[in-house]
Amino acid sequence: MPLTKQFLKSKPEVKVTFAVEKEAAANAEQVMLIGEFTQWQPVELKRMKSGEFKTTLNLPTDGPESFEYCYQFITPEGNTRYENDWQADAYVPSPYGRDNSVVRVIQ
Repeated sequence: MPLTKQFLKSKPEVKVTFAVEKEAAANAEQVMLIGEFTQWQPVELKRMKSGEFKTTLNLPTDGPESFEYCYQFITPEGNTRYENDWQADAYVPSPYGRDNSVVRVIQ
């Protein structure tokens, strides 16, 4: 799951592209990104022609040095599972008995 960052010179933000490769999404109908930067409200990733799911968000660099997040996969049957980013900057334990991915927003 590629995670790419572009630090903006014009404002205190980093443009982060979150992507879930086709293999990682398996048979998911929908992939949602949930994290501290959205107050844990889901943001839907767009399905690309390649089968990859992707979204880009601008995250502030003048606040916390990192944010926690994970992906929510929704299957054709309506089942939900949570997964971490394979290329996250780090992982931290969550209160739900699994780890959350971490994206660092400071260079």
